[in-house]
This record gives sequence, structure tokens and C-alpha cells, in this order.
Amino acid sequence: MCTAATYRTNDSYFGRNLDLERSYHESVTITPRNFRLDFRREDPMDSHLAMIGMATVANGYPLYYDATNEMGLSMAGLNFPENAVYRPEVDGMDNIATFELIPWILGRCATVPEAQELMERMNILNESFSPELPVSPLHWMISDTERSVVVESVEDGLKIYENPYGVLTNNPPFPYHSMNVNNYMGLSRNQPENRFSKDIPMDRYSRGMGGIGMPGDLSSASRFVRAAFVRANSVSGFSESESVSQFMHILGSVSQQRGCVDVGGGAYEISIYTSCCNVNKGLYYYTTYENSRISCVDMYMEDLDGSELVSYGLVQGQDILYVNRR
Repeated sequence: MCTAATYRTNDSYFGRNLDLERSYHESVTITPRNFRLDFRREDPMDSHLAMIGMATVANGYPLYYDATNEMGLSMAGLNFPENAVYRPEVDGMDNIATFELIPWILGRCATVPEAQELMERMNILNESFSPELPVSPLHWMISDTERSVVVESVEDGLKIYENPYGVLTNNPPFPYHSMNVNNYMGLSRNQPENRFSKDIPMDRYSRGMGGIGMPGDLSSASRFVRAAFVRANSVSGFSESESVSQFMHILGSVSQQRGCVDVGGGAYEISIYTSCCNVNKGLYYYTTYENSRISCVDMYMEDLDGSELVSYGLVQGQDILYVNRR
């Protein structure tokens, strides 16, 4: 299970929690403009927009979890089991496998409207990367600095939804989340007024009582509401440090701790990493479950006209500053 979000101060930010029970050797990966991107059913792209994001690199191919291109368009794939429906190849359509979708979109498009136009002729294939890496049931969040949409390939076709909340989690489908948020319109950052009864005195005995009723469990529907509320009410300074810190706190409000979600076999779902990309500057920040220090990879420090992937393994292990230890 996962949560993705956008945020804006002076610059725009995009990122996500990857919530799984195991790592797939992901790394921060830069795909330069001249790295050849091959596709199972479509012509390769010998040149394209550069992108940075988190990926598992398998057989030399970047399997992106989330990424941002040099124009500031961002995209993340989130788990969508039992609802995602993919199809066989269709003549006259762009037939793209799930693992190809992020580079296919980000390699070509600069904005959400361009991505929407490209998706009008897209058919998402029911095809795995390899026997060891089967088809992943996903839906996607695509954002630029102005808009965000959700893409779901379901039983009755490919659906694209406007996303005014700037967040996405997992099941159920996006229309449910949009409806469910209405149940929480009474939440507020302010202290509540007594509307219970004018004849019964009420005591506002604690700060934060305007948020009573906000779900705190780790289900997808609850994380959607909580992330949407925290994002909508977040306040930070405009510096890069303050913006990144606040973004990490937004996703921290829905992070998963080892032991709280038992998936069987002695395994527990955790937030393996949390990412935050400054989409204007190509700065990709992240933390991992075992290392809460923020690390950063700068896309523009690499040769974006190159033809080879650039990958940086994740910095693991807690980085503790012992203030008074000699």
C-alpha cells in the first residue's frame, strides 16, 4: 500500500511513500535524454526527456515507482489490486505494459494535458516484465505544477479523473475516495464550536479538537482522507529546507510502522522509502525506513545528454548525531 502527494510553496513538490513488506533493490535512477528506451509492442525512443526517480533497474531497464522529468511532469504508480484490468494488444492503439508506462509518458510529455492526449490512444497491456516480476496491478497519479489527475485501467476502460486533493492511495477506485472525503467536511484546524446543544455546556479541553473524527488507521481510504487533510492545511516557510521538511511531515502522517500491518509469514508492511522531488529544480530527496536523514540526488549534476543510466543506491542505516559523545 502507498500514498502519493503534491505540495507547493515557491516551487512544486511531488513524492510518495512506498509501503511494502520487502525491498526490490530500488535506487535513485536518472534516465538521460539519449538512453534508449525499448518497449515490447512500440518503437523504441532513442531520445526523450530526461527523468529522475526511484526505480528497480532490471536487465538494464528502469522500472520506476515514481519519477519526474526535466519539464516538471511527475508520475507515480500505486498498488491497485482486484480493480486494475489490463488487456491484450489492440491494433491502432499504443500498447504499453505497466512497467513501461512511466517512461512512456514522462519521456514524451511536459504537462498533464499532453499526457491526457497521449493516453487517449493508449492500451495498457497485460504483460509482465519477466517471470520473476509479474504484472503489477496499479493505478497512477500524474501531476505538473498546475494540475493532478488519476489514471485507472478498470473493467469498463481507461479512466482519467481530475484530482483536486493532490493525493492518492490504493483501493477502492478513485471515485470512492472522492465521495468518501465528503464524510469528513466537518474536520477543521480550528477549535470546534458547541453545536451539540445550546442547553448543554461543552469544554474545549484540548487543542486539536477540530480534527476529532479524522481516521487514524492505515487503510487506503483512511490514509487518503488523512493525507488530503494534512496537505490542505499544511503551512511552511518558502525556503527549500522548510518546504522539503513540511512535505516529509505530510507523508509522515500516513507512514507505516513495522508490526502494525501483518501480511503473513512473519512479514510486515512498512514505509520502505519516502520521496520528495522538487520538480522545478530536479532535486530528488528521500528517507528510508532505517534512515530518517534526508538524502538528495540532483538530476542536473549529471550529464543529461548521456546514454547510460545513472543510479545511486539508497543510503541505509540510521544516521545519528551524538551531540555530547566523545
